[in-house]
Order: sequence, then structure tokens, then C-alpha cells
Amino acid sequence: MAQVISDRRDVDFVLHEQLHVEDLSKHEKFTEFNKKTVDLIVSEARNLAVKEILPTQVLGDREGVRFENGKVTVPESFKRIYELYTEGEWVAMTEDLEWGGQGMPRAVALAAGDYFVGANLAFNIYMGLTHGAGKLIENFGTQKQKELYLKKMYTGEWCGTMQLTEPEAGSDVGALTTSAVKNDDGTYSITGNKIFISGGDHNLSENIIHPVLARIEGAPDGSRGISLFLVPKIWVNEDGSLGEFNDVVCTGVEEKMGLHGNATCAMALGGNGKCRGTLLGEENKGMRAMFLMMNEARLAVGLQGFCCASTAYLYALNYARERIQGKHLSNIMDKDAPSVPIIQHPDIRRQLITMKAYVEGMRSLLYYIGICDDKRVIADDGEEKLKYQGIIDLLIPIVKGYITDRAFEICSHAIQIYGGYGYIRDYPLEQLLRDCRITMIYEGTNGIQAMDLLGRKLGMNKGKPIMDLLGEIQQTIAEAKSISAIKVYAEKVEDAVNTLGEVALHLGKTAMSPQLLAAFAFAYPFMEVCGDVILSWMLLWRATTASQALKKGAKKKDNDFYEGQIKSAEFFTHSILPITLGKMNAILETNDAAVEISEASFGG
Repeated sequence: MAQVISDRRDVDFVLHEQLHVEDLSKHEKFTEFNKKTVDLIVSEARNLAVKEILPTQVLGDREGVRFENGKVTVPESFKRIYELYTEGEWVAMTEDLEWGGQGMPRAVALAAGDYFVGANLAFNIYMGLTHGAGKLIENFGTQKQKELYLKKMYTGEWCGTMQLTEPEAGSDVGALTTSAVKNDDGTYSITGNKIFISGGDHNLSENIIHPVLARIEGAPDGSRGISLFLVPKIWVNEDGSLGEFNDVVCTGVEEKMGLHGNATCAMALGGNGKCRGTLLGEENKGMRAMFLMMNEARLAVGLQGFCCASTAYLYALNYARERIQGKHLSNIMDKDAPSVPIIQHPDIRRQLITMKAYVEGMRSLLYYIGICDDKRVIADDGEEKLKYQGIIDLLIPIVKGYITDRAFEICSHAIQIYGGYGYIRDYPLEQLLRDCRITMIYEGTNGIQAMDLLGRKLGMNKGKPIMDLLGEIQQTIAEAKSISAIKVYAEKVEDAVNTLGEVALHLGKTAMSPQLLAAFAFAYPFMEVCGDVILSWMLLWRATTASQALKKGAKKKDNDFYEGQIKSAEFFTHSILPITLGKMNAILETNDAAVEISEASFGG
């Protein structure tokens, strides 16, 4: 069985032909990241992922983490790849060299992550959390906190987590009860319990640094009174040396549906009255700090879901080419006709092109957010910076919510193509489906993403981000309409974009009326149609790029790839967008049955 993660040809297409990532090297911040360097980075990431990390995916799932005598151990195979990953300085790809990063563009880092996450999601979570915790320190830490922690985390010498969730609070973080009492030396005594803490305890590194949300004694109720603290597993002395154990105890490890190689821990802080932390940022501003980091966290989860889908698609494609079963339909009455590969059967092809179109569109959308962030970083004009930040903010709930929804469906399609073999452990699909499912839940459930899109992002900055995004889409449509071979697809996308504008205006007004509850009952369908339309834009953009390459006289070996881009756009605009338009009509009707039905009427 072929070992596959990601399609290198497609990765290169998005980076170089669609987004022209090498143009970033014209700016002094990214001057060294020309095409040759970018290709080298992606090749190195691919080699590490395929040769070293991928073989641990099934091993880690089968062995799982162990919790014995109060200690958590990761799968044995993770130790070597942890050393290789940190030696390669992959933890902080986009961060400054001063702190142990590589300073690369985010779009390029996402391409490297395409391979790393696809090779072993459970392992990669340890690395992603460490980077996220480090980013909090970089943004909100004092100079002393940065000196003590940041380089050790960005180089992977120490790991990190995020401790938010509590048993009674869940998604309502403002209801947390973990407390912080200020000590005479300026530290805080932390007491409380956290659950579902990914990477909460393990034996990959000698120390784990926990950003912890807690309420200072006497602070206001709700989210307004929450502060953020830096709580190391092993106390870090003023000179950077390690001190005593800091009373951060794992009390149990969850037995999960998937991600068996990642430790999801219940944590007790200060059970013996000896847990200390230092304030990270300002008092009562913990939620603000966390929300500033949510874009990166939710982009990472979107990438996680996507990588499961991308890998599942490639496995299914290879299997469909190799699995011989059934006669070709055109020879169905010929008793002597040979059996054919199942890729020749129409329903299998329907499923494969559905998977192909979504995977291609999702990769382009993820990398597009990366390039928007890179352009934001190098922009000299303040308005231009705000434009790219607004587009990113608008797209994040779609990337997290829509992509992970579609990714799970793609994993399910892949199992269907394998048939009964897809359902058994001998093949990789059932693990990909199990691992993928959590991406729809953590870092804010997809229902919360939909509410965020409708309630906050749609009207953000008086609607400027959505107008800026629509402007970007219209540019692609205008370019595509000038190419006769794809003009009809451009017209279909344009119709969908125009209708989406009507839907957004209608739902925005409805959400500010007495029909508030009905409006939010349609927040999720609204997120779905936004995702469909944006993906249709990405596929149209890809088809435009491919059409131009064919017109210029592409190399013969690339013709099939480019033709495939055009077919993806054709399929999506003819087979998916009509369903999207039907969903939009339902949203415009805004039937209130979902909120008017009485609780008793649900039955049970």
C-alpha cells in the first residue's frame, strides 16, 4: 500500500502558480525565501514527514499514551521524531531567528505543515501547542518571561499547552472557577481543575509550560475578570535553572475516539497548595490575550482537518486505481468482459472528483490565508495591513468550521471507496476518520464558529472586511470571464456571490430584529454557504491559472494536471453550487420551526 500524505504537484501549484509566494522575497523581511529556498524547505519537510514521522502514525495509535503511577508516557516511537523535529528547528517556522525560529513566510510554513500534520496529527499537536504557548509569551510576556521561556519553547527544549477548559465551564470559559491569589513575591498561587488539556503531561521534554486562565481573588465575574498566568510544570528559577515540582498534576488521561498518541489530560493545579504562576499580560485581560491567539489556533485546526482529508483522498485514489472489481458498465451484458479497476465506475468517479475538488479548494484557501498574513506583515501602509487582517479575521471561522466539516465527509467518502476494507484497522482510513472528528469540536465547536461569523465577523469594521473579500473575488471572476473555456463557470460563481451578498444582508438585519433566535438558527447553514462560495472562488482561480498555463504551452507532463483543475471547477460549479443556492433560498426564508418547537415536542 502506497504511503501518501500530500500531493507535491498541487502544493507547488498553489505556492508558485496561484499565489506567487516567491514574490515575498522582494521584501527585506523575506529576502532569502526565493523559489529555490521555498522548494528546499518543502522538500525537507516532505522527507522528514514521509520517511520518519509517517511510520509512527499507526504505531502511535495502537500503542497510545499510558498513565501509570501519576506519570504520562507517549508512544515510544514519538521520542525519535521529536528529536528530529526539534533538531530541524520546525517548531517555530515563522518566528524570529533571535528566539530560535526560522523567520519563514506563513504560507510556506503551512505547506510544510501540510506534510507534518498529514504524517501524524497526534504527534504534531504537541508541537503546535508548544508554538502556540510560546506565541502567547512573545506577545504578552515581560522581557524576563521571554528570556526565561521563549527560546527554550521555540526550539522545542521545553513543551507547552493551553489550559482553558474546566468541568463545569466547557465552551463558556467565563464560568471558570480556577483561582489566583497574589503572593508577597509577586507570583500567584493557583488552585483549580482543568479538563481536556491536550499535551497536559508527557515525557517528551523535561518541562512543560502551561498558560492558564484563572480569576484573581476579588476580580469581576464572567469573562471580564479572567487573567492569564504562566505556570510551569517544574518551577523556573530567576537564572533559568529548574527548581522544584510546581504542583501541576495530571489526574487522568482520557480514552478518546481518536488521537490515541496525544495525551488529553485532566489537570489539578495546587492540590497541595504549592502551585505558583506569574501573570502573563495584564490583570483581567486574559480572554483578550487568548482571543488574539485564536486566529492561529483555529487556522491550525483547519489545517489538521484538511490534512486528514488530503491523505484520505490520496489513499482512496490509489486504491481505486488498483482495486479490480466489476465489469465496465458499457460491457455489463458481456459475460466474457474482464473486471476493471473501480476508478472506471461512475459512482466511484463521482466520489473521487467530489473529494478532489474539496481538497484542492481547501488547500488554496488555507495557503491564501497564509499569504494574506505575509502581506499584512510586510505592508507599509496601515490601511493595507488592516485590509489583510480583516480578511483573515473574516475567513478564520470558515476555515475552522467549514473545512473541518468537509474534511470529515471526505474521510467518510474514502472509507466508502475502500468498502469493507476501509472499516477495518488493516487500512489507514478508519484512523484518519477517528482522528479527524475532534477538529469539528475543539478550539470552539463549529456551531460556535458559525455564531462568530454571523454575530461578530459579518458586521466587523462596518462590513469592510467582507467588502474587501468580495473585491478580491470579483477580480478573479473578471479574469476568468475573459477566458472562453471557463467563462460559464465564472458566471455561475458570480451568481452565487451576488446571492450570498443578499443572504448576508438579510441575515444581518434579521439578527438585529425580534427574529434574533431564528437568524442564529441559520448561522450554521450560512457558514456552509459562505464556505461553498469561497471554495468555488478558489477553484475558479485555480482554473484560471491552469487555463493561462495551457494557453502559454505547458509542458506535456503538466497537461493532465491543468486539465484536472478545470474539471474540478466545472464539477463544483455545476454539481455543488446549485445545492448551495438551494440552501441560500432556505436562509432567505428563515423559517423559525427550529426555535419555535417546544422542548416537549422533541419527544424522547
